[in-house]
Amino acid sequence: MKCRYAIVALVLSGAATFSPAYGQTTHGQSVGAAIERIASPLAGRIGFAAQEIGGDAVIAFNGDKTFVMASAYKIAIAAAVLDRVDKRELSLEQMVVITRKMMIVGQVGLAETFVHPGLQLSVANLIEVMITESDNTATDTSMGLAGGPAAVTKNLRRLGITDFRVDRVTGEILRDVFGLPGQATPEVVAEAYRNRPELLTTQGDRNLDFEADPRDHATPLAFLQLLLAIDSGKAMSAESRTFLLDVMSRTRTGAGRLKGLLPRGTPVAHKTGTTGGVANDVGYITLPDGRRFAIVVFTNSSETPEPDRDRAIAEIARTLFDYFYVGQMAKQ
Repeated sequence: MKCRYAIVALVLSGAATFSPAYGQTTHGQSVGAAIERIASPLAGRIGFAAQEIGGDAVIAFNGDKTFVMASAYKIAIAAAVLDRVDKRELSLEQMVVITRKMMIVGQVGLAETFVHPGLQLSVANLIEVMITESDNTATDTSMGLAGGPAAVTKNLRRLGITDFRVDRVTGEILRDVFGLPGQATPEVVAEAYRNRPELLTTQGDRNLDFEADPRDHATPLAFLQLLLAIDSGKAMSAESRTFLLDVMSRTRTGAGRLKGLLPRGTPVAHKTGTTGGVANDVGYITLPDGRRFAIVVFTNSSETPEPDRDRAIAEIARTLFDYFYVGQMAKQ
């Protein structure tokens, strides 16, 4: 805990040096580097970006470097689906049939729970389990409703977000991470486990070849732009924004990440991403005085255990929480 307060002192000392609109001064970079020095032993390569809602100052480290998003990219998919809802091309109440052929493996999700035919979910519930449980079947079904990866990327470009690309469904991403012979359906994965039992113990290992592939990457600053566009109403209607942030507030994955070191009861609306040596968390944190800030933390290329990666994200989130809250109080 002592290390974190040392970081806070550095952040507060540099409070007046951050430049607006997604840039950083040299001094601002040094503050970000101080945070990175504490977190990197826990998680390898790190990038983060944060901005108070309604504010101008951006705190970032490696903000313009690209990172594997993993499941964090599901926020972009949800945004594209909700854009179609706003255009009345879809409705949240619309029911979608999910067949066994559409199932993609996850932790314990739709593919593992519903082994018999007859599953239907509304668009609203697809988004719900895609975000709160990070379910991959719901994700790839939602991707289809959005019009596919190209349509999700097109929606990002509509918002003026360039350093952010969506290229594959999750079944294809898992295929490429683990070297599967096809998309990560239950049948393909079961066969892979039979032929390569080592997969059961190496799933958390980093995959540098996968990380070097530029597909499904974003910079922290680009992802921050998406979060700000969602919150401001630029990305979707006020009704859709309320729906999505409400869903994100119920996320059940990653309790030790953005939330890990925050004061108990701090409201957090977020989405995690995990695969191989990747552990990410993105979202919104509410301060005790009601102000909020958007935050993106990416960690790639990690060789440490997942709890250490979670701790790195938690340290960054708490440091920025203290900067935005304690720093503001110090100015008053």
